Amino acid sequence: MRVVIGEDSALFREGLARLLADAGHEVVAKAQDAPGLVVAVDTAADPDLVIADIRMPPDHTDDGARAARRIRDAHPGLGIVLLSQHVETRHSVELVSRGGFGYLLKDRVFDVDDFLDTLRRVAAGGSALDPEVVSRLIGVRRAADPLASLSAREREVLALMAEGRTNVGIARRLYLTDRTVETHVSSILAKLGLPGSEEDHRRVLAVLLYLNRSRT
Repeated sequence: MRVVIGEDSALFREGLARLLADAGHEVVAKAQDAPGLVVAVDTAADPDLVIADIRMPPDHTDDGARAARRIRDAHPGLGIVLLSQHVETRHSVELVSRGGFGYLLKDRVFDVDDFLDTLRRVAAGGSALDPEVVSRLIGVRRAADPLASLSAREREVLALMAEGRTNVGIARRLYLTDRTVETHVSSILAKLGLPGSEEDHRRVLAVLLYLNRSRT
């Protein structure tokens, strides 16, 4: 696996590079700021994965997430893992919706083998999200069950959404009309009270919420 690292902490950057090299992977480029990360990815020879921090120079805000979105637009098939101490929600929903994306919190990575496994899974097109990140993305309290307000049919529709089915696919599976499924989806999004105005993003958040509650 060929990896590009974007991390402003020299100790963490070099430590991660050594970990990857010891595991048999090749670090093809390293960058210490967001603009440099974009350039590194554009000029590196066929990378499989980008690992980036959220808060990087020059602004130390969400530079890494913004760089990740630029990279995803330019390289749609490239796996991206955000590895940070911070949770960023503005750009992450868009990245989640396209797959090949992981978001891990540095202080919650407890097992090196699991971490390396996650990187390989994301590079292959899969997804990996820390539960804390999921909770922040969907903006709900853990103590409550936000799915409780859904009818049995709406839960069924949401489960099929989580399988990646389109409204047309759901309609065929449940022997419903397309319009009926659209009504159910609109009702689900409204009942869950998810943030955002774009339906595609709210649909992703609804699926994240369903998957998160299914693990508890």
